Amino acid sequence: MTSIIKMEKITKRFPGVLANDHVDLEVEKGEIHVLLGENGAGKTTLMNILYGLHQPDAGTIYLKGREVKINSPRKAIDLGIGMVHQHFMLIPALTVTENIVLGTKVPREPFLDLTGSAEKIKALSRQYGFNLDPSVKVWHLSVGQQQRVEIIKTLYRGADILILDEPTAVLTPQETQELFAILRRLKDEGHTVIFISHKLNEVMEISDRITVLRQGRVIKTLRTKDTNKAELARLMVGREVSFVVEKTPCQPGQEALRISGLKARNDRQLEAVKSIDLAVRAGEILGLAGVDGNGQSELVEAIAGLRKATGGEVFFLGQPVRHQPLRRLFEMGLGFIPEDRHRQGLVKEMPLMENLILQRFYRPPFARYGFLNYRVIREYANELIKKYDIRTPSPLVPAKNLSGGNQQKVVLAREMDRQPALLIAMHPTRGLDVGATEYVHRRIIEERDRGCAILLVSTELEEILALSDRIAVIYEGEIMGVLNRNEISIEDLGLMMAGSKRLSREVSHG
Repeated sequence: MTSIIKMEKITKRFPGVLANDHVDLEVEKGEIHVLLGENGAGKTTLMNILYGLHQPDAGTIYLKGREVKINSPRKAIDLGIGMVHQHFMLIPALTVTENIVLGTKVPREPFLDLTGSAEKIKALSRQYGFNLDPSVKVWHLSVGQQQRVEIIKTLYRGADILILDEPTAVLTPQETQELFAILRRLKDEGHTVIFISHKLNEVMEISDRITVLRQGRVIKTLRTKDTNKAELARLMVGREVSFVVEKTPCQPGQEALRISGLKARNDRQLEAVKSIDLAVRAGEILGLAGVDGNGQSELVEAIAGLRKATGGEVFFLGQPVRHQPLRRLFEMGLGFIPEDRHRQGLVKEMPLMENLILQRFYRPPFARYGFLNYRVIREYANELIKKYDIRTPSPLVPAKNLSGGNQQKVVLAREMDRQPALLIAMHPTRGLDVGATEYVHRRIIEERDRGCAILLVSTELEEILALSDRIAVIYEGEIMGVLNRNEISIEDLGLMMAGSKRLSREVSHG
């Protein structure tokens, strides 16, 4: 096969970080090539250089055998390179159509044909089963739906080379398979796909070749048919990785959370949570499974006081808390890992060490007489950086400068280190590599064994099945049933997630 992209000796430094260290990458025309590596290994930086978002400090890029200087995303698009970013490049106040056409050339400039563009977007959406309404403003969409807008945006611009940075992080297993079908179709049509993923099952399923990066360097490039998950994990993290979550049977204690008849509306003022009843006990993990966009976000936000409930009640440690402010819930022992770490989990412009004390900045030992004690804060931050393996040159680095996976580790460290009585964890391993995921799963089990009640929300069925003691399934804002993990069948779970089956009873605690 012929090389369509060749990157030679690419080097990129940021303050305190050598992100890419003389990286060589060769991608063949018409292949699906996966970039694999730990969080902060330099994968996204390398692709941002190829897309023109960063300029390399050294190195050369060849496209179809010709040396090119890609100094902007517009140049990359003109060269037929498109990129779907892990962190969305969307403007929330604009509609789906406006976001997709933004920056594209139109036949009758300066006049936009938004109606014609919307029809083309509708056709693409139907073709790929994305079910997007072009007239909806992006801020009304779920995280998963926003991801689909990004994918459609790239397809709309007709790229020959498609870069996908963690595109399945917010997709259900069914949606992932639909995306893979699209990628195979694109490959068959002669397109080239570069796919960044932490999910080894996906890597083995979709790729032709794999390049493994570690600490900014290429470790190895291999053909998928010649390797396996264990070898890839070892190349990624430099050690053996266990894929089995070890846990003993749970020992549930007192009820920590009870939701009774809870109702809530979404941002479009449509009923998203429809009179839900649920309970979580100390020392157990209740997994909430469902296709993205079926009311999980609204339910969690209503429990945590981030969204006004329109009916029902929430009891935390036996006390009604529906009208309590979030700070009060944190003081009572709530830990909260939000769905969107950028919007709800971090203050991106603030230093990492200040992000680690967001709920406790006003209390000793971090504050005294109304003044922050930065010596204590820095010592505490350094302790968590080491404990949770947050890859950063300093606790003074702004959170926005960390890789996505390391940003997620900051949120996890802050919430878990407070030893909460109740932990609400939404997609806790989203964007994390296999080594970090193994660590987070182990910590969640340790929290459960300590006596913490955990509500785990995930669209990753493997994660739900591996960690949960009981599983509740949500569909269109209603609970279709609650099952003990050891009694569940994958077929029943899939039917309930699709709304085709409902259980009439809630099972007892295991």
